[in-house]
Amino acid sequence: MNKCTERLFNGLVKENPTFVLMLGMCPTLAVTTSAINGVGMGLTTTVVLVMSNMLISMLRKIIPDSVRMPAFIVVVASFVTVVQFLLEGFLPSLYDSLGLYIPLIVVNCIILGRAESYASKNPVLPSIFDGLGMGLGFTVGLTSIGIVREVIGAGEIFGFRVMPASYEPVTIFILAPGAFLVLAGLVALQNKVKANLAKKGKETKPAGCGEGCASCGNTACNGKVFPIGNEE
Repeated sequence: MNKCTERLFNGLVKENPTFVLMLGMCPTLAVTTSAINGVGMGLTTTVVLVMSNMLISMLRKIIPDSVRMPAFIVVVASFVTVVQFLLEGFLPSLYDSLGLYIPLIVVNCIILGRAESYASKNPVLPSIFDGLGMGLGFTVGLTSIGIVREVIGAGEIFGFRVMPASYEPVTIFILAPGAFLVLAGLVALQNKVKANLAKKGKETKPAGCGEGCASCGNTACNGKVFPIGNEE
């Protein structure tokens, strides 16, 4: 697996920001009342992640360590402003749905975490794929939660009716408590699948363990691989 493919796999599966690292919970729980909102927020964050990772990687030898976090925030805020204006001009309905959570992308811990832990220390191309992998992983997480909430809470997917006319929507799932219930259920399902894989003898790295990861840095695990439930 080459470096770029590894970064994509890392963000989508091994260190999925929603289901593994549990980052970006504010937009995850707030905007996923429908699948289209999840896709919109996820892709918006992906664009900002890719562009900010690219620019920060290009400037990594120029930005002084003493001001790196303010510099990262300025870079991210610039791209968020551009994306916000594009959404307002070309996708006003999505812009209205996401509302306040678009400018809050500036301080999203996923973006600042990848800038600090990966883009500021690695070449441009791997940094781009790292941002793409994390962004797509975030999009998959938000869309999955949005689909479940929309189906149970409204009987629809992407606005199209999928449940029979006799179905009575469980409206709590499109309210705030529903976000917590669906997130917990999907994380539990993921953990169940990983546990089954471990029982079959397939080794997987524990959550947050990997090169350039946001949770343990580069020294805690030294790249070792452990079966689930047997981490050191």
